[in-house]
Amino acid sequence: MAAASPHSRMSDVADRAGVSLSTVSRALRGAPGVAPEVRERVQRAAAELSYVVSRNASGLVTGATGRVAVLVPFLQPWFFGVALAGIGTRLRQADLDMLVYQVGDMRGVEEYLGELPLRRNVDAVIALSLDLDEGEIAVLDEVGVPVVFVSQRIPERASVFIDNAAAARSATRHLLNLGHTSIAFVQSADSTGFAWSSAERVNGYREAMTDAGVRPQVLVGESGPRGGALAAGELLSRAEPPTAIFAESDDVAMGVLRVLQRSGLAVPEVMSVLGFDNHDMAELLDLSTVAQPVSEMGAVAARLAIEAVADPAAVPHVELATNLLVRGSTAGPRAATRLVSGNE
Repeated sequence: MAAASPHSRMSDVADRAGVSLSTVSRALRGAPGVAPEVRERVQRAAAELSYVVSRNASGLVTGATGRVAVLVPFLQPWFFGVALAGIGTRLRQADLDMLVYQVGDMRGVEEYLGELPLRRNVDAVIALSLDLDEGEIAVLDEVGVPVVFVSQRIPERASVFIDNAAAARSATRHLLNLGHTSIAFVQSADSTGFAWSSAERVNGYREAMTDAGVRPQVLVGESGPRGGALAAGELLSRAEPPTAIFAESDDVAMGVLRVLQRSGLAVPEVMSVLGFDNHDMAELLDLSTVAQPVSEMGAVAARLAIEAVADPAAVPHVELATNLLVRGSTAGPRAATRLVSGNE
């Protein structure tokens, strides 16, 4: 057997294994479409020659870069960090790099898509919670690589998502079934232009309230804990405060809980609080919430991106399940009149 050379090339591996350069590249990158016995022969040849696959070299043959781009509005709040971790873990398992592009607000998205810096630099793109319209999606298509959408179901596009409306309906029914007839929904709105899934969740809430013959109460304010705190203060100032608050996210719910605690109002005895997401802090705060599988959503998106590189024509839709986690922050409105009447 010929001695191993520290300067072995892919062509040397191809000659020894008796296959083409493209087959060597696919076999050593773990790409599909290579028979097991051929992959083993290529790997054995590479080991004998002490050859380590170069992504740049294989890219010259296959056009692959070994990189997947993730377009994300921000690295905060919690949802984005967890989703990125899920994406990154799955891509590492496939020996792919993740490039993260923080685009900021919708204006930044428009400028970013207009410049198209992704062209020829990545094998696939994952759009994480961007809530793009048809025109923006068309521009993104011009990058010329497969695109996977996360938290947005796009017709004829690979997408992974949850049913936000159905989850919100189920959560609202939980409060209604406990006996609450005055339930406020706290919706976030800010200057970034992103929807944060608010529209679907508030629609689900409205549908459940209307079906039960109860008047919806939607309060639109800032996002995050500060938004929740401000909303709670406004709701408590009403002549007839609600007996339950459904916050569109756990971040918002945390602000609500803080204000209720500082006001000396017991949860859930005086007011129930329900969140959405199952944030890492939700269990610690004993917060009832709708759990969505954020890390799994990222991992599935990465898998779809990997599969799309091999088969760009595939456009699967993957809907992940949510679960209502009932903890200590929701209960029947046993003390509803106490909040209104004060010292009674």
